Amino acid sequence: MFRAIPAVEASITLMLATQSRPTRDCMIHMGWKDRERGPCSMGSERSASPALAGATWRRCSVTVGYQTLDCLAEHGIAANDLQKLQDAGYHTVESIAHATTRKLSEVKGISEAKVTKLKDIVKSMVAMDFKTAADALEDRKSLVTLTTGSVELDKLLEGGIETGSITEVFGEFRTGKTQLCHTLCVTCQMSVTEGGAEGKAIYIDTEGTFRPKRLEEIAERFGMDPAVALENVAYARAHNSEHQMELLKMAAAIMSQDRYALIVVDSATALFRTDYTGRGELSERQMQLGQFLRQLTRLAEEFGVAVFLTNQVVANPDGMSFAKDSTKPIGGNIIAHACTTRLRLRKGRGENRICTIFDSPTLPEADAQYSVILIGTGETARRSYRDPNAYDTSEAPPADLQCGHHTVKVPVEKLEVPIPIMFTKPIYSCPELNIPVL
Repeated sequence: MFRAIPAVEASITLMLATQSRPTRDCMIHMGWKDRERGPCSMGSERSASPALAGATWRRCSVTVGYQTLDCLAEHGIAANDLQKLQDAGYHTVESIAHATTRKLSEVKGISEAKVTKLKDIVKSMVAMDFKTAADALEDRKSLVTLTTGSVELDKLLEGGIETGSITEVFGEFRTGKTQLCHTLCVTCQMSVTEGGAEGKAIYIDTEGTFRPKRLEEIAERFGMDPAVALENVAYARAHNSEHQMELLKMAAAIMSQDRYALIVVDSATALFRTDYTGRGELSERQMQLGQFLRQLTRLAEEFGVAVFLTNQVVANPDGMSFAKDSTKPIGGNIIAHACTTRLRLRKGRGENRICTIFDSPTLPEADAQYSVILIGTGETARRSYRDPNAYDTSEAPPADLQCGHHTVKVPVEKLEVPIPIMFTKPIYSCPELNIPVL
């Protein structure tokens, strides 16, 4: 079961935190679809509790891009049939429209005649025909990206983790995969102007690495109330691959009742890797993994959430032993085709990590360096040093910061957030930050 303390209700009219920063029009299309809605659209207005403390608030309209099954009651669908569909994992009109006739016929108590009637009704409620490329471009302009907490990573991803699709991150142990998952669970709750999506997060843990304490530390970094941040994360521990599939049905149910922006699966392949062993079960494993990824894709498209999953790696027997990275992600072509964006993480020098765009339909192949620090993911120097040009010779004890191959000394009161002191060769100037020699 998912565990979360009841928190902010989903709302159509929200209060956006501006925190005295420049803002823009924040008409958010939840589900990222810009189309006319019928009388069944969720148009109730409630006020959402702010997740950021000490912020200035302004009203913002939000258009929900999915329709609940209650809309079908107005078209003559019995309440019993709607309950049967919900028990089978169908909680929105879009989920019925996207399902095949064969899948709907497998729902207990739903005859072929009822399936035909359902299909005829949802065709008039969900747009599934052709549209021009210009319209598709306008739809993509309303996409929201989630900040990773790292300026360099956000720059590499052209804004952050994209909503409405699946992003996979893979790499060996201790490269920051789980820390990135925790950071996204917090940043997705922030306002759109701050790089969030003003929604809750769902965290499916298959390896037992979820740590609420990390969420508290990351929330404090972004100036959020840690208690509120924890309440807005629904967590579940998956114990086998079948349970992992069932949790997606539960996730669909709770997302249809509230406002969510992120689904995290850490990791997506660990349980499939252990439940199906040997070449004799490889085909069955890949089929079940494909079904799991198909359900994730459906949830991403229906609710407009960002799906962020981690993946394990295996030694590549075909690679040379002296190769720079002789590992490859598990899951084969099944997971490669299901994910929209694939990121490879690997270890760099010292505490540095390197993120590489492994596959993406829009992003070019490139690298970015980042480090995992006490307060989440971020750059070692740029993110932590508030105003390089305002440097002065304060008497406060300095802290050594490493920026690439440079080491700079910065007064403590100039640091934006506390970071671990790096003991390196002392006091070089850093031309990139315009800091003079001390």
